[in-house]
Amino acid sequence: MAAGAEGGANLFEVDYYGKRAYLAQSPQLYKQIMVGVYERVYEVAPVYRAELSHTSRHLAEYLSLDVEMGFIEDDGDLMTLGETLLKHMMAQVAERCALQLKRLGAEVPNPDVDFPRIPLLEARELVAKRYGHNTGGKDLDPEAERLLGRWAQEEHDSDFVFVTHYPQAARPFYTYPTPDGLTRGLDLIFRGVEIASGGQRIHEYATLVDELLKRAMEPDDFRGYLEVFRHGMPPHGGFAIGTERLTALLLGIPNVRFTRAFPRDGSRLQP
Repeated sequence: MAAGAEGGANLFEVDYYGKRAYLAQSPQLYKQIMVGVYERVYEVAPVYRAELSHTSRHLAEYLSLDVEMGFIEDDGDLMTLGETLLKHMMAQVAERCALQLKRLGAEVPNPDVDFPRIPLLEARELVAKRYGHNTGGKDLDPEAERLLGRWAQEEHDSDFVFVTHYPQAARPFYTYPTPDGLTRGLDLIFRGVEIASGGQRIHEYATLVDELLKRAMEPDDFRGYLEVFRHGMPPHGGFAIGTERLTALLLGIPNVRFTRAFPRDGSRLQP
């Protein structure tokens, strides 16, 4: 790609016929463009993050399931779609992989339980009051995610919980902003670990340009993407699910590296 979809420093730079280019962090900009054509699009493909986090949940290359849909009312439509999709996936796994699940001692989530939804600021307050854990910064830390997953189990009998209304500083430039400094961005936590991120996107050209400039990003680097919005785009949004994390959490595997044949991280390039 000519520019990073999410900005930041976790980009792999490559020489593309003498020009600077990057391995794709995400198909985000392309799937948004295609919403203007097909209204609903998806992609299953590898994405690349130059992660400096050497943890059991991060990889430099992972398989991402990306979804984008147009003509939405708000981010609530995306959560409904995400919940429906994951329940269907889990039902298919339970039906087609019963023997493997039994051998591994794994259980699929209850398909009849609705996924609770909670704004980020409420989630922080909840884990502080209920479990005595204070989390700062612009996101939830791993322990707060774990405790929020515990709350979802205790109060809703759910393995999943949506966290909504992230601050603008915690979301990419294309995330739909709200007047209170928050966004219609969201994450989905599964068994105490974030497995999906997404939200409603900006669909107005002028707002997109403003957001790029606020973040000291050059609009000309995104001219092919922005051109689509000059001609009008529907309200839209989507999300991406990390396949390795989902698999690891479903099967009780403690490290995402064991869910890939040839995992890649900051210290692993062979074989």
